[in-house]
Amino acid sequence: MSGDKRVILVDSDTRRRAAISHCLSGSGIHVEPFEDIAELGGRWAQSGMILIHDTDDAIAALIERMVAAGAWLPVIAFSEAADTARVVNAILRGAVDYALWPFEGPAFAATLETAQARAHAAGNARLREAVARSRIERLTPREREVLHGVASGHSNRVIAEQLDISPRTVEIHRANMLGKIGASHTSEAIRIAIEASLVS
Repeated sequence: MSGDKRVILVDSDTRRRAAISHCLSGSGIHVEPFEDIAELGGRWAQSGMILIHDTDDAIAALIERMVAAGAWLPVIAFSEAADTARVVNAILRGAVDYALWPFEGPAFAATLETAQARAHAAGNARLREAVARSRIERLTPREREVLHGVASGHSNRVIAEQLDISPRTVEIHRANMLGKIGASHTSEAIRIAIEASLVS
């Protein structure tokens, strides 16, 4: 890897964790092993990558933890065997790549380099999207509809007509929506809606 050669390894299996650490360190990659996401705590590195064993909802939980911490590190998921659906699911949940264990150190170093380059371009955008989505999840369905209308450039009157409610009710929903997503003004709410892909 031409950049940071640091990998944070998250795997509950002690023997496999040791084997992966040995495999990667032989290729000049610094590995910091952790048993689970909880062991990572609130300490997030400023650079490097996370290599996580793909079990249950591990990837989703990791992404959620990064969003809460306001930090983003590229994630590579791995397992001993994976069908296409599992790999696709991992990518949709936030992984930038998927690897099959066992892997060879030099080949995996190339995988890390590729994933790091891909993640560098998408990393900050991915974090912003995750943070925006977590904010929008706080909204009621009606508040989401009002946000969608606002982000689409509609006035309170037009939104009221579309939702078959009064303009005053739209104003109340709009004020509640701004407060819940932590937006101080409408343009900030629109930015959050765009980052969360609520509108294009």
